[in-house]
This record gives sequence, C-alpha cells and structure tokens, in this order.
Amino acid sequence: MTGVLRASLPVDFAQTYLAPLIAEFAQRYPGLAFELDLTSRRVDLVSEPYDVAIRMGELADSQLIARQLALLTPQLYASPGYLAQHGEPLAPAELGQHSCLGLVKASTWTLLDGGQSTAVSTSSRFAINSVGLMRRLATFDMGILLLPELIVADDLAAGRLRRILPQWHGKPTPVYALTETRLVPAKTQRFIEFLRERLGQVG
Repeated sequence: MTGVLRASLPVDFAQTYLAPLIAEFAQRYPGLAFELDLTSRRVDLVSEPYDVAIRMGELADSQLIARQLALLTPQLYASPGYLAQHGEPLAPAELGQHSCLGLVKASTWTLLDGGQSTAVSTSSRFAINSVGLMRRLATFDMGILLLPELIVADDLAAGRLRRILPQWHGKPTPVYALTETRLVPAKTQRFIEFLRERLGQVG
C-alpha cells in the first residue's frame, strides 16, 4: 500500500497515546507516508485535505461520517503531593472543597457508581484548553483530574499520579474517526480499522 495518509488528530491524545500506534501502523505499511496535523479545532474535511480526523467527545451534528473507535472511561486522579497537602476526598461531594483541573474554569462533573449518578460542582484556579498541560499541572500538585486512564498511564506507572475514589468514574468518552464520505481509500480504511482494533482492546 502506497500514498500519503493525511490525518487530523487531537493534540494530547496523539502525543500520549496514539504515537506508538501510529509507529506500529507505519511499520506495517512501509509504503505509506504520513501528514499528521495536531489540532483541537474542528477541521473541515470538505475544504481541507484530510483523509480522516480523530476526535474525542460528543460530536456536533454535521454531514461527516463518524465511526466510533472506542469508549474511554474517565477516572479521578491526583498526585501524592496534592493528597498529602489537601487530604484525599472520600466521597464525590468532597470534591467541591478541592481544586479540580478541567477544561473550563468552573464546571460540573457527573460521576457514576454502578447504578447511581451524582453531579459535583467543581472549581479551579486554572482555565486550560490543553489536556496535556492539565495533566502536567496535576503532577505538580495543582489539583484533581478526571481523565481516561490512557491519557495518564505514564504518570500512573511512574507514581506521579494515583487513582482516587476508585468506585466512581465519569461518563464514558467516545473516540471517533470522521471522514467526508463512506467510500474511503484503502489506506484510510486500514488506519480506521487498526485504531478501532487497538483502542477497542483498552476502551
């Protein structure tokens, strides 16, 4: 298989998780070249030259064809240093007294525990539009995260973060491959199938 695969990828997800998968795919198909654009904005697949866009979270209605690759479950994490300074929350309601790092300055986290659901109002000194920076700040004892394990796996393995309130988790986050049309070239179809297989194993 030859040609150029042009893909738009979410910045943090690409750097923390997709990088080894892309390397594996590239080794599998040595005839392919890659143009990878890392951006969190919604690209226009009709007017921009991408074969596929990978996006996380619920999608706005559009004319694009969306194929779900996985559902990733966000969980709660904090650094040992943060927990030593501020104590460890033992119930979701206690999160309101903590610094919670989210993608907007103040938000509501919906947490699930089996059959029950609770909404927690959170606040933070930081309003950040980068999951990667949020994660780094958490390792510097700046607050509590609600993210899929894939995104924080390196920090967990190194002991920079640990899971808290383990019986609770956030709403599962879908990961989609978006294309302009159902009829995609073989290179795009293989890439989508490869990601679905790999992400499905961990979702």
